[in-house]
Amino acid sequence: MQLTQLAGERKSAEVTDWAARVGWVVGLLVFVVFVYWLMRQGWKWRGTLQNDLPELPAAPEEPGEPRLTMTGRYHGSTTAGQWLDRIVARGLGTRSRAELTLTDQGVEVVRPGAQDFFVPAAALRGARPDKGIAGKVLPEGGLLVLTWAHGGKEIDSGFRSDRAEEHSAWVSALNDLAAKNNSTTDSNTGSNTGSSTGNSTGSGETGKNSTTTATEGA
Repeated sequence: MQLTQLAGERKSAEVTDWAARVGWVVGLLVFVVFVYWLMRQGWKWRGTLQNDLPELPAAPEEPGEPRLTMTGRYHGSTTAGQWLDRIVARGLGTRSRAELTLTDQGVEVVRPGAQDFFVPAAALRGARPDKGIAGKVLPEGGLLVLTWAHGGKEIDSGFRSDRAEEHSAWVSALNDLAAKNNSTTDSNTGSNTGSSTGNSTGSGETGKNSTTTATEGA
């Protein structure tokens, strides 16, 4: 009789423990799904706020001879100088494998399974080694961060090469290309300004000569 009672109590205890365990697992699953839903909503909301970002540039048909190539991962893009202000519009928020090719015309970024894009040389603002972007943190110098201009804003895009020792060569080459294009732009701006000033001066002198002639005639 006592043995039967003990067996019954043991079975009841096992059933009680099992029910509590199932309830705990179900509650945890509901919580995880809820958090995931909140993350998705936040992602959509951020994308809606960034709808003003224009379509990403596509690579030209003839980009020129490759100066450097790299395979690795694309870790995301942020507003320049703000490593947590993630940009998700136009597919820039999707992490993926990436193949980079640097030419005199710019940087071609090919992303299997995600949207490719091209950074024109004129849009380059520079590059640097870094350790974090878009919430991704790596060892110091573990990221190659490329700064470029698009749609009226400056963007930081982070990449990690399969061979991290390549980062320094890319930083040097990108900064050289950015400096070259910036100096060309400044020269063109100076030439246009000089031409406009010369034309204005010429017009002023012409007007002065006309006024003098008219005065002498009177």
